[in-house]
Amino acid sequence: MEKSLIVIPTVRNAGVISDYFKNASLNKYPTNDLFFLILTEDHINKEAYRIELKENGLNGDVLNQSDRDKFMKENRIGDYIDIIPKKSHAETSFGLIYHLFHQEFQYGFFIDDDTAPTNSSNYFGDHIKNLNFTGEIESTSSNNGWVNVLYQTYKQHKLYPRGYPYSKMGEKISIKKTNIKIQGSVYISQGLWTNVPDLDAIRILMDGDLNGQAKTRLTPEHYKNNFIVERNNFITICSMNLAFRRNIIPAFYQFPMDDNPYHVGRFDDIWSGIVAKKVLDHINKYIINGFPLCIHNKAPRSTFKDILAESPGYESNEYFGESIKGIKSDSTDILDITEAIAQELSNNGKTPFIKYCGNYMKRWLNICRKVGGNI
Repeated sequence: MEKSLIVIPTVRNAGVISDYFKNASLNKYPTNDLFFLILTEDHINKEAYRIELKENGLNGDVLNQSDRDKFMKENRIGDYIDIIPKKSHAETSFGLIYHLFHQEFQYGFFIDDDTAPTNSSNYFGDHIKNLNFTGEIESTSSNNGWVNVLYQTYKQHKLYPRGYPYSKMGEKISIKKTNIKIQGSVYISQGLWTNVPDLDAIRILMDGDLNGQAKTRLTPEHYKNNFIVERNNFITICSMNLAFRRNIIPAFYQFPMDDNPYHVGRFDDIWSGIVAKKVLDHINKYIINGFPLCIHNKAPRSTFKDILAESPGYESNEYFGESIKGIKSDSTDILDITEAIAQELSNNGKTPFIKYCGNYMKRWLNICRKVGGNI
């Protein structure tokens, strides 16, 4: 069995480790093949997380900001500490760097600390199965080049996920079957979510909720089957329930949200997903979406506070995908293709923040090149 790195950014819920350990044990998944990397902050007591790891007999480590800075300095990439934003969900980019330096991990997972696996899933096994899928699968596209991950029961809930451009709503979905013939062609497995949907703050407010959640809730019955999205179609990627192959790491930089001069937050995984989808389209690889589901137990918080974090980025989000849609490359190397994307963003991004992110992605790729053979 190949080993997996489980990256969990958290400041509040050490019990998330036990939730996923219990699911693995119940399904007889080999927990010795899992390494839990807990990313927390300097003001958080790391001991509770260490106890969870020890009591469950799990391999892992707990790193706060000071630990992460030390790691980067010791590995001669201290000049790049700033490309990982502080006190931001996008600190998951450090998990990608850690992954690069540890070649024993073939797969990576992103898990949010306000989630839990559903009882019906073999959480780790189902994601790994997706990443090794061959066979016939539902394939989706739309007339405007964007697919809503919630399309299967959209008529019931009328929801669009966080990051879906407002200008792309009202799309017409087309569905067919595609045959994935080669094992290893799936690079990302995106599991979706029950209970609290992953919506942006404006859509939450439109749903009548002032507590940052949404009044509309989702159940397993809202999801029918796994699907892929056809080439030249974008999709939102949420990193709360995600598995990936290490090969995609150069194209999966979690953009510098929250800790930036533009005061933009909450688009880190969305934009990394857009870049990854563009790169995978170019090399004829895939993202599987759907199962395994997680239970999203999002804690109440001010909807208006989230609007303040998101609103400086709404305009950029409308243009981000369009900024890279037409990029072409003669290379089939993920680093080279991503570099072409970073250059386009930094030189021709339609907003100053998009250009800022393009410059950060270029520096991210410098790290990937320094690590080199570990990808």
